[in-house]
Amino acid sequence: MEQLNGFTAKNYQPSYWAELIEQSGARYAVLTTRHHDGVALWDTQMDGGTSTVEDTPAARDLVTPFVDALRDNNIKVGLYYSLSNWSHNKYDQFKRDEKRYDVEDHPERWEQYLEYMDGQIHELATQFNPDLWWFDGDWEHSAEQWDARGIRNYILKTNPDAIINSRLAGYGDYSTPEQGVPVYGPNAKYWELCLTINGSWGYQPTDNTHKTSYQVIRIFSDMIGNGGNLLLDIAPRADGSIPEIQAKVLQELGAWIDRNETGIYGTREGIPLEYFYGPTTLSPDRTRLYLFADNLSDRPVILKGIQNKIRSIRVVNTGNKLDFERKGAIDWADYPGILYMTIPESERDKYLTVLEVTLDSPLKLFKKYGKNADKEVVTQSD
Repeated sequence: MEQLNGFTAKNYQPSYWAELIEQSGARYAVLTTRHHDGVALWDTQMDGGTSTVEDTPAARDLVTPFVDALRDNNIKVGLYYSLSNWSHNKYDQFKRDEKRYDVEDHPERWEQYLEYMDGQIHELATQFNPDLWWFDGDWEHSAEQWDARGIRNYILKTNPDAIINSRLAGYGDYSTPEQGVPVYGPNAKYWELCLTINGSWGYQPTDNTHKTSYQVIRIFSDMIGNGGNLLLDIAPRADGSIPEIQAKVLQELGAWIDRNETGIYGTREGIPLEYFYGPTTLSPDRTRLYLFADNLSDRPVILKGIQNKIRSIRVVNTGNKLDFERKGAIDWADYPGILYMTIPESERDKYLTVLEVTLDSPLKLFKKYGKNADKEVVTQSD
């Protein structure tokens, strides 16, 4: 809260933010409208809170121009809102180890906070009609205390097509693992990994642990290969400018996606890691398998266990076809063997080279022996 006087947003350019997000290849973006600190970035009319309009040198609503800029760039609008508010005098939690009051002892005070919170959710819904709601802070109370069911019902009554993340105390639509990069996707039909571009959610001038473009591209590929999305956090400065190193990573990510979008947008979860040592995705009809090859040498790329006939293998970026050979196949025993393909140096992407393997029919994997022999290959749902 001591930083309020330094929050000027004097170099805030929402149109540039939206253009940068569009360049990154993102199809939706999420703005933190109010975090646990309680500072609302719009002109809230609810009593007892803090806002950039009333309490910072920025002295204006920062949400409206950003939402407008996103929609001008055909990007879906997501708004983050923390249910908890550590600076509001009607909220029970004050510090991590200190409370203002117990809800059970002062239910009337808690109801006053809920009126404030519900009022802000109403403002966001009616003023911005977000496509996606990204809630947070739900761990401090139960679903009943938050009236999570009521919040969900209100949002969907206002916008039946709205999507809600998992942090509405069990009343969301998709899972949101945070920071820790999973080897396998969570046990959820839909999910996204939310991840910082360095080590901090907000701007920290001493945090120089930025992930490289390659690292972000590799993590992104792993997540879509597991059937999820990547929600990558960037941290603008207090004046509204975006650090150049973060902008560069977004632009590099977007350029790589643009080169390889056929294997990215609209695809499903790929095949298990034992069949290909890297990320993979599948076309919706499962007749095209995309391999994300981390291959910068003359050694062949290896793909195992494909029972289908291979019609072609091509480099997505260039469209050029690759020669390939199958070794170790035994037709009478139904062993599909191993496919070998070498990517010429001229065809290799400096990050990951995406290959399209076109099959003669929907994918069939060899599963005769081993611990996964009786398991079906799960693909991402529509």
